[in-house]
Amino acid sequence: MPKTYRPAPQRNQSLVEFLNSRNLTGKIKRETLPPPSESFVVLSRSQVAPLGSVSAVGGSGATAGMAAAAGTTGTLQSQSTSTSPTADNWQSPRNNSLSHRLKVANRLFDVMSSKSSVDHPMCQECTDMLLESLERQLDDVSRERDCYIDFLKKVKDSRINMQEEEALRKEVEELKLAQQEAAEELKKMQEEREALARETKALEVEMKALDEREEKFWEKCNEYQLRLQTFQNERDSINLKYDHDVKQYERLQKTVVYNDAFNISHDGPFGTINGFRLGRLSSHPVEWNEINAAWGQTLLLLYTVANKLKFQFQTYRLVPMGSFSRVEKIDGDSVLAYELYGSGDFGLNRMFLNRRFDHAMVAILNCLKQLTDFAEERDRSLRLPYRINKDKIGELSIRLQFNQDELWTKALKYMLTNMKWILAFASRANSGVESSSDLASSP
Repeated sequence: MPKTYRPAPQRNQSLVEFLNSRNLTGKIKRETLPPPSESFVVLSRSQVAPLGSVSAVGGSGATAGMAAAAGTTGTLQSQSTSTSPTADNWQSPRNNSLSHRLKVANRLFDVMSSKSSVDHPMCQECTDMLLESLERQLDDVSRERDCYIDFLKKVKDSRINMQEEEALRKEVEELKLAQQEAAEELKKMQEEREALARETKALEVEMKALDEREEKFWEKCNEYQLRLQTFQNERDSINLKYDHDVKQYERLQKTVVYNDAFNISHDGPFGTINGFRLGRLSSHPVEWNEINAAWGQTLLLLYTVANKLKFQFQTYRLVPMGSFSRVEKIDGDSVLAYELYGSGDFGLNRMFLNRRFDHAMVAILNCLKQLTDFAEERDRSLRLPYRINKDKIGELSIRLQFNQDELWTKALKYMLTNMKWILAFASRANSGVESSSDLASSP
């Protein structure tokens, strides 16, 4: 079977598309076929070999064309041997007839079409395109052949001796061993990498859990810090209040409350208590309302100090009622009340009231002596400046009747001085601290 030299698929496809566009594919009526001289087919080397006039080795383009023409003629002769077995028959007049020539050409075209993807005969333009494609393929194959020849030459030129080959073989073996060791090492490293990946994954899970715990911890820590800050603020506030209260307490401890409640002082010849003058002079007349108020404060002082010291008076009971205070004398079941207030009226009735007023003043002096004796018993170092004997203090009578205003006023001043000492003693007993500043100078 003749072997057709086909072009590359891309070129062949382009050629087929071109032929389709020219409506040249398919069976062409043999009546319209061009003369056989306008078409040819490239035959293989085995097909060309029987012709002695054509060389089996490839030559130039003209030689290839001659081989193709000769091959075509040979094929035609082999297929027409049944009609014309000898070459002489070809030259016979019958064979030279037009119908015979057309029949032979049709058979030739059928053979060529069966061996090719392109129907024959082809026009001159298609033939030119096919030739160009074949020439390009020939050039590519020639360059490829030249490359193989150059490579073969280089291989032949680069031959080495046996020693170098043996050394290279040893080196190859060593490289193979090194490669094997490297592969084993790589395998170990991959296993370690997988183990590290698993460990990393576990650590990531643990780290995520730790992050959550840390977040919760910081939330609790912030809450604790907030509570701590609130507590510290409250503590500081309480400490400030405590310090203030301690200082206030210390100040109050040092403060003589009785001195503030019962301020005993003097105003010239008069002794005063809370600003009220006690006594009267012809040169300095004092209203009896003021004198009565002073006596009410004096009785309240004795009553308060006695309660503070838990002291109970004998025979007498003090009844503080401001400017109308009184002293009650208890004699068994009988109680006599003496008014500790007076007036400037010296009528007959008032003289009787003044006697009761004198009894009340003597009772106050007696209560003061009882409280003085109690204080001196508790504090041996305590000695009041003016001694009391019955109705006299510092040898001066405290009675108003049959007494001079100057002496009466002075006796009242002595009484207030002793009361101030008793007041200082009560203050020391309250604070437990002795201070010489508690004793003011006597008026």
